[in-house]
Amino acid sequence: MNKTVSKVYIAGDHRGAGLKLYLIEMLSASGYNVVNLGTDDPNTPVDFPDIAATLADAMAGDKNARGIIICGTGAGIMIAANRYRHIRASRCDRPTQARNDRFHDDINVLALAADDIDIEMAFLCAQTFLESPFDAIERRIRRIEKIS
Repeated sequence: MNKTVSKVYIAGDHRGAGLKLYLIEMLSASGYNVVNLGTDDPNTPVDFPDIAATLADAMAGDKNARGIIICGTGAGIMIAANRYRHIRASRCDRPTQARNDRFHDDINVLALAADDIDIEMAFLCAQTFLESPFDAIERRIRRIEKIS
């Protein structure tokens, strides 16, 4: 477990509800402080931009927090989350992607596609995302400052 991660905020739309609940269980069992931002009901549609806004608001004051967002494709909620300057979200389907995106781009939000990823792979991606460091060299910091 990465001791520098203060909280893991997790949110998803109705299509991501089942995967979100599974990840909450697994990450909590791994010792992470997980905050469920909804939704838990797969039968009541919610709009992914609203879910992304809820996550962005929750993460606004905590630079050591990380987020996980889930929708059917992972793309819509990622795009919505990246509207916020303090969010750097990337959709990852493999642990190596999550590791590289943390290392190179300091992503602080992992986007997952509930329709396209099995739960075990999603957990491996989440675990890798939370455990991977950022390579804080000057050129990477400079690039992130241009988008944040």
